[in-house]
Amino acid sequence: MKVPALARAAVLAAATTLVAGLAIAQTTPAPRTALPAASESLPVPPPPKITGTAWVLMDAASGNVLAGENYDQRLEPASITKVMTSYVIAAEMAAGKVKPDDQVMMTENAWRIGGAGTDGSYSGFEVNKTAPLLEMEKGMVVQSGNDAAIALAEHVAGSTDAFAALMNQYAQRIGLKNTHWVNPTGLSAPEHYSTAHDLALLGRALVHDYPVAYSYNKIKEFTVGPITQPNRNLLLWRDQSVDGIKTGHHSGAGYCLMASAKRGDQRLISVVMGSTSENQRAVDSQALLNWGFRFFETHKLYDSAKAIAKQKVWKGASDEVQLGVAEPLLVTVQRGKYDQLKPTMDVPKQLVAPIAKGQKIGTVKVTLDGKVVAQRPLVALNAVEEGGFFKRLWDEFWMWWESE
Repeated sequence: MKVPALARAAVLAAATTLVAGLAIAQTTPAPRTALPAASESLPVPPPPKITGTAWVLMDAASGNVLAGENYDQRLEPASITKVMTSYVIAAEMAAGKVKPDDQVMMTENAWRIGGAGTDGSYSGFEVNKTAPLLEMEKGMVVQSGNDAAIALAEHVAGSTDAFAALMNQYAQRIGLKNTHWVNPTGLSAPEHYSTAHDLALLGRALVHDYPVAYSYNKIKEFTVGPITQPNRNLLLWRDQSVDGIKTGHHSGAGYCLMASAKRGDQRLISVVMGSTSENQRAVDSQALLNWGFRFFETHKLYDSAKAIAKQKVWKGASDEVQLGVAEPLLVTVQRGKYDQLKPTMDVPKQLVAPIAKGQKIGTVKVTLDGKVVAQRPLVALNAVEEGGFFKRLWDEFWMWWESE
């Protein structure tokens, strides 16, 4: 039976205080951190000329490409492969499958394929003897030891083939779409390839997911027995903001460098592939990073675990839930364009208890010139238990009333 219009209006007026703060609209402008007004932005000049087959500069906060050339072309990644090896080891360690103090055997196979008697880089661990996994990993990361990479792969997965299968599984999880691994070293092999874009995404994932493992990349030298070798990333000595990541070289790949630097809240990742020399890859990578930091800036819009909105909750012990982001939301844009960012929230019109802390409620999107530059889930910052019988019944009535 329909309620007469006048009666309906009277009830609604009387209940104004009860229904204050009803559900947020489907798309709502979101507040953001206030900053001083930016000066008018000028067009970004072209990036520096890079010597190499392919290159890319990526914003680590969003994964957006700031500049690049041929960055989706499949190429041999050489020893940058070992960043994937590090990622797998860190992931398996986090899962409790291996430990930093595991004794890793430098097998004859690892020594024969990647040891001192080969043309590639080696760490120098003695054959048929063990060393702690953490030491072996640093030998792989700092010295780019092929022998250490093979020994670690055998320890983690039983064989390099099985380890390569793990590498490909984790690559899919990260979102590497044009990458296929055959070995943990980067030694030239058919069907072992990646792209500058995928490698930048890999570096970003290592920084974000396993910062401790990433930190080994800034170690400038490492000693195994009587042999001390320097890190081949020349930028570690030239730029204090650079803290990684990995070099690579063989005849098929040329000289490659995945570099990363952090200045303030802003982190950039560059990848140069197929360069002509060790110095040229460093010079070009430095030029890319300087260009990126000069013409782009990163701002923290929202901090983690801090409320940026409230949402009406029906049938709950509490009438509202606070919404925020699980991790800080950083946005990198051309300098001077911060005031043009437009954050919006997509949230449901009706939210019903119970709600768990950390439950995804909606999405916050940040756009610039109509393009999404950042997007994160909105999560509940507090739990809302189910209300009592009469509270649920009352809210059920008002939910019905609103739907009429």
